[in-house]
Amino acid sequence: MKNAVIGNNKQKANLIVLGAVPRLLYLLQQETSSTELRTECAVVLGSLAMGTENNVKSLLDCHIIPALLQGLLSPDLKFIEACLRCLRTIFISPVTPEDLLYTDATVISHLMALLSRSRYTQEYICQIFSHCCKLQHWHSCGFKSLPQPLLCANGPDHQTILFNHGAVQNIAHLLVSTSYKVRMQALKCFSVLAFENPQVSMTLVNVLVDGELLPQIFVKMLQRDKPIEMQLTSAKCLTSMCRAGAIRTDDSCIVLKTLPCLVRMCSKERLLEERVEGAETLAYLIETDVELQRIASITDHLIVMLADYFKYPSSVSAITDIKRLDHDLKHAHELRQAAFKLYASLGANDEDIRKKIIETENMMDRIVNGLSESSIKVRLAAVRCLHSLSRSVQQLRTSFQDHAVWKPLMKVLQNAPNEVLVVASSTLCNLLLEFSPSKEPILESGAIELLCSLTQSENLALRVNGIWALMNVAFQAEQKIKSDILRGLSTEQLFQLLSDSDVNVLMKTLGLLRNLLSTRPHIDHIMSTHGKQIMQAVTLILEGEHNIEVKEQTLCILANIADGTTAKELIMTNDDILQKIKYYMSHSNVKLQLAAMFCISNLIWNGEEGSQERQDKLRDMGIVDILHKLSQSSDPNLCDKAKTALQQYLA
Repeated sequence: MKNAVIGNNKQKANLIVLGAVPRLLYLLQQETSSTELRTECAVVLGSLAMGTENNVKSLLDCHIIPALLQGLLSPDLKFIEACLRCLRTIFISPVTPEDLLYTDATVISHLMALLSRSRYTQEYICQIFSHCCKLQHWHSCGFKSLPQPLLCANGPDHQTILFNHGAVQNIAHLLVSTSYKVRMQALKCFSVLAFENPQVSMTLVNVLVDGELLPQIFVKMLQRDKPIEMQLTSAKCLTSMCRAGAIRTDDSCIVLKTLPCLVRMCSKERLLEERVEGAETLAYLIETDVELQRIASITDHLIVMLADYFKYPSSVSAITDIKRLDHDLKHAHELRQAAFKLYASLGANDEDIRKKIIETENMMDRIVNGLSESSIKVRLAAVRCLHSLSRSVQQLRTSFQDHAVWKPLMKVLQNAPNEVLVVASSTLCNLLLEFSPSKEPILESGAIELLCSLTQSENLALRVNGIWALMNVAFQAEQKIKSDILRGLSTEQLFQLLSDSDVNVLMKTLGLLRNLLSTRPHIDHIMSTHGKQIMQAVTLILEGEHNIEVKEQTLCILANIADGTTAKELIMTNDDILQKIKYYMSHSNVKLQLAAMFCISNLIWNGEEGSQERQDKLRDMGIVDILHKLSQSSDPNLCDKAKTALQQYLA
């Protein structure tokens, strides 16, 4: 059987269909079977697992994993190795659920104990661990805008389980093994254990192996004379440790070793997989650090080098066979998404880098094409790239306009999954700033309706972005647009947002109200239709448990209302609100005192119809006494405002 199935997928499938698996598993588990027979069974099963994903599914359906794990309790090393090799092959397959390794708590500690038995047990066990340790894949690096996924509610995650079983101590010394395969699998284990895990990363920094610290060992493995796979994997380890705060971003092992190594991986001499992984890891390394972004942008002409990611899936030298070419053409989209991701990180903060990126040949066209690609990963990465570049005032006014980027962006927003929507709506916020020439056409294409619907999303980031974009739209807008926003939002929705549990949503909604209530005719018009509800909302917030910023923003809205011609009356006839303004004039926080002062100034300003009656009413409430007190204030701003207000009474 063994000789028939090696390297022959058809024969493997035949044997499985004929029911060989249950029989082999029976023989494997029989106490009466000789060790040689049991080992041969494990070898044949391992060979069957090497076939297609369907083969692996058939093996899993026959409960092969518990049988093999049971086999690890045998005293015979050859049999143990055969079981481990088979387990390794099964766990590498994408169809195998990682959790099957963790169903029995004793399995992990037994595997740790087997690590010392032979170089084969070391290689296979490390390989099993690195495939069964899932937090997130590298490919969904937790970029800024995406909230981290919550770990499974049912107990600790895989990294923590392995860490608590002493993985670091047990695996560290394997990095100096005489076997390359063992060194490599141990390294992969660390790259997976440390990813987005401060606890593991902080531990790794201080681990000694043969008198050398782990980071130094990783740096040695980065050197140009080492195999590419080893260079890349140790760069990932150092990257994770850096992002977790265990290594400083200005440490020479990052600046002089890790970063240049990752840039080398982006060159077109490298294989497609290496270029993808190199660019993605580099994007993650520099994502939040301006200095690293600057260094990367001037290393080996990286910005130009990435333009090649859109051209040839593989270099001429790498295509030794037609199979490779076929593979690379199928995976070319991975290169594009990696390039977009890295451009997004490079341009996250620095205006000059953004300019360089945009001036790279056909860059805007590439982004526009990326926005409509069929691959969701490419679309997401293209939107990220666009978002990063949209932080530039200069680019919003020029390239973004020349290429009508807003059109494909609006299309992306029509029906995308949440992770794309979050980044796309953040970008839209920037395209809707008042100096952006795209603002007009975006509004004409129905953006307000779209944004109003985002404010009703379950997803917090989408609610924030929807309301933020509306706030930008309302800034210095004409009355028609303001009315469209109020119509689109509906009063219920506005109240919903003002009682949102998230302070960001609340602040942006108040910002929107403040922008809507600016310029007199607009203030009067909006207060004549929505006055009652808005005053109710203001009262609610001033009474609620909110921070200083929220209350200040709310008092500023009142000051705007007080600036209206007819709108003033809504405040003057509302004794509850007047008492609140009076209360905040004597508050311990200067910001709130100032904001309350603005309200009063706008109400008592001379020369406006009814100013005399308003002054009298406020004097009777004791406002003038407070103004006298404030005119003695140690805060120069308050003192000024109080004196100016008192002059209105004397005029």
